[in-house]
Order: sequence, then C-alpha cells, then structure tokens
Amino acid sequence: MTEDDGVPTPALTRDNFHLSEPIHVNAEAARGLNNTLMSVASCSDPKILEFIEAATAENTRRAYHSDLRHFIATGGRIPATSEQVARYLADHAATLSMATLARRLAGIRAAHVERGFPDPTKGELIRLTFRGIRRRHGKPQRRVAPLRIEHLAAIISALGTSTRDIRDRALLLFGFAGAFRRSELTGIQCDWITRTEQGISVALRRSKTDQESRGRRVVIPRVGGQICPMAALEAWLEASKIKEGALFRQISKSGKFLAEGLSASAVATIVKQRAGQIGLDPTCFSGHSLRSGYATSAAVAGLPLWRIKRQTGHVSDAALRAYIREISLFKDAAATWSPQAR
Repeated sequence: MTEDDGVPTPALTRDNFHLSEPIHVNAEAARGLNNTLMSVASCSDPKILEFIEAATAENTRRAYHSDLRHFIATGGRIPATSEQVARYLADHAATLSMATLARRLAGIRAAHVERGFPDPTKGELIRLTFRGIRRRHGKPQRRVAPLRIEHLAAIISALGTSTRDIRDRALLLFGFAGAFRRSELTGIQCDWITRTEQGISVALRRSKTDQESRGRRVVIPRVGGQICPMAALEAWLEASKIKEGALFRQISKSGKFLAEGLSASAVATIVKQRAGQIGLDPTCFSGHSLRSGYATSAAVAGLPLWRIKRQTGHVSDAALRAYIREISLFKDAAATWSPQAR
C-alpha cells in the first residue's frame, strides 16, 4: 500500500498491531531514513510477529491504538517533529488530563520507534511544554476512598442469603484479603486456588506489574467469624457448584449462575452498590477501593511496609507510602489535642 506520493504506508497486517488503519507517513522525512532501521514495521515473519505482539500487553496496544487515532485525526502525521507534537499537547492542554496527555506521548513514541523513525517526544521542547501544561492546567489526581475493614464488616452484616449476596460476600472479602487489583480478582481461575485448614493459597499467573508471567503466590488465612474470606468463598463454591473456569461468575436476573466470568467494571459496580447500601457515597468508591482498603487497614494496624507489600505485590514503595503518610498525618494532628500536649 502506498500514499499518493509513492511512500510506503504500513498495511493492515499483524505487524501493524498498534493501529487498525494505515497511518499517513510524511514522505520527505521518511526518504532520509535508513530502511534497515524499520525492522519492526516491515517484519512479515509470523513466528517473529507472534512474539512482537506478546511483548506488549493487550490493554496497552488498545490504548496506543486509541491515542494514535486521536493524534492523526487532529492533523498529526508519522513521522512527526517535536514541534508538531508540542503543538498537539498545547492544543489539548485544557481539555485532556495530564495522565491522558502522557499516555498520548507514549503512543506517539511507540509508533515512531517501531518504524525506525526518530522519537519526537524526547528533548527539551516536549519536556518544557509538558511541564508548563502541568503548572497551568494540572489537577490533583483523583483518589478513590479505601473500603476499610469497618466498612467491609458493615456491608457483610447487611447481606442476605440470595445467590447474588453469597457471591458478593465472597468477592468483597476475598478481594480485600488478597489486596487484589480488580483485573487480578476477575482473572482468578478455580485451579489457581489451593485450600488448606489454614486458609487459601492463590497462584497468580500474571498481574499488571508482572507482564512476563513470573507469577506470585497470595495467601489468605482462615480468620473465622462473620468476615472470614475462606468461609465466604467456600459458601460461594458450594452454592454455585463451580469447579473450573473463572472463580467469580455473572448471575442472571433470575439468580442463575452463568458461565461468563465477571468483568473488571462489574467489580467496581458491586463495590459502589454495596457501599451505597450502608450509607456511604458510592461515587467515592471503585474496584480499587478493596486493594487500597487493605493497604490502609494494614497500615492502621501497624503492619510494616514489607509485609503489606508482600500481600499487595507492589513493586514500588511510593503508592503504599501515600496511604501510610496520610494515616500518620491524622495521628500527628490528633496528638496535638491529647492531654499530654496541653
């Protein structure tokens, strides 16, 4: 496939895996490049392409596809100059979030690197433009409220005995105790779990920070009482008769168990709905509230950072320190009002 000026444009093949349609290639810029650099875009070996595709997560490819479509639809071309990319950032500075703009830059960079073009997102022009946009238009990142242990206990005590209540009880307790990301929670298969007298062991095959599938094991202890995640899971498995496939399933309006697993967005919906039923503002919660709720509750209980990380699977301390720092601020503020301080 070629443009009107005869410059080759990537065809609709598996190698063009970031796009679902051809992109416009700037003829003048492309002619001066060494064609041997364009090995990714020009590769046609199906065996190699299979591994190239596996190198990038499906969600990332989908995001790049969306970002490149927007860049091209608003006048962008591949290859682009740094000035053209900076103009794109400036044009959308007031309408797109900083996180979205950063992702758009990543998509533009990927499109250039894979085709052997110089990366226009590097350099001082882009750095200063992005910094200026952050200072002029940046907003604090929205953080969802953690579903803390006391919230969870209140939700569980309000649930009944319907099939949906049984599933949601297991989902919420299991998700909280394992500090799972919602994608991890919905991805768990029945053969990933091992039950013992002491609790449950979950062999996670892959997660957001483990794209190479090294895997990790999450242990959920049997704690007894109304909020025991193992007891809740056993009740769910007994009621649903699930023995293989996705651990958490969809339920029809009539209460029938379906073969399809829950989606990540369904977890967020369940958390919001159940939070609202005990008087909390549903808009403040999401699927991430289970994971952040565990981290917050563990920090309040005084667990050291390394133990919390072992459960959550965080690679960096930064996200966890945000929870702990906020708790410390409240404790410090409360100390001002203690009798000893008067």
